[in-house]
Amino acid sequence: MPFEADLAHALDRTTDSLEPDLSTILGTAVERGRRRRRRRSAGVVAGVGACAVLAAAGLLIPGALAGNRFAGSAIEPAAPAAPRSAVTGAQMIQALEMTFPGGRFSQETGQDNNPSDPSGGFVANGELLVDDGQGAALVGVSALRLRLPLGDGDGLSCERTPARAAGDTCTLSELPSSAAVPGGAVVMSERNAARQPAGADTARRWTVTVTLKSTGAQLQLVQWNSTGGGTGADTPKPTRSAPPLSEQQVVAALTGAAWAPILGAVG
Repeated sequence: MPFEADLAHALDRTTDSLEPDLSTILGTAVERGRRRRRRRSAGVVAGVGACAVLAAAGLLIPGALAGNRFAGSAIEPAAPAAPRSAVTGAQMIQALEMTFPGGRFSQETGQDNNPSDPSGGFVANGELLVDDGQGAALVGVSALRLRLPLGDGDGLSCERTPARAAGDTCTLSELPSSAAVPGGAVVMSERNAARQPAGADTARRWTVTVTLKSTGAQLQLVQWNSTGGGTGADTPKPTRSAPPLSEQQVVAALTGAAWAPILGAVG
């Protein structure tokens, strides 16, 4: 299984290097001003300050590896809090499948969180390949809880150092308070190319992060237009031009019935 093979690399991939050691990961994360990891399997690195990341999808990580402010930025990294109750990997996969009705699924992998043990991971996640008839795509999702009050951390701010590459985008918006989103939510939407300079044959990922203001519960869904994530030439070629779901569809799904139990369990 790719998961077991990838775990052998421990904390392996970042946006700038495919197989650095831990010191390189930390140094690169601070230099780039974001806590991110790029994994190409369906696994999770859990621990090291209760920090975990879904493989391949390139999910944002709260600033738990080191409680330091990002170099060159006034933004404080977001810090995770213990989820209120456990969420299993099977629950994450089930909700992920409900997010893509009618899709054909394969290579499904999920990871439980562990509210009682930070070293076991405060993040629950899931990953799978979905084929909706328009081309197979790798999708992944994570669920965690941030400490309140919320600050300008990952999933809450588009500021970064250095500046984003040409063509990469980030937008912030807010959802008003409603029955589905009590207290409202912050929505961050990103599009990033797997390598630069990007061309027609460059894979891209679309990331939507929804954070509830009242509880700190956060869901992040990542979609690739290829069958695998990563960086550089190592990333598979695109299988489609756009992600399976638009930003509006993702936000509607993450704040809908399929994910409500998970948001409630996390926050």
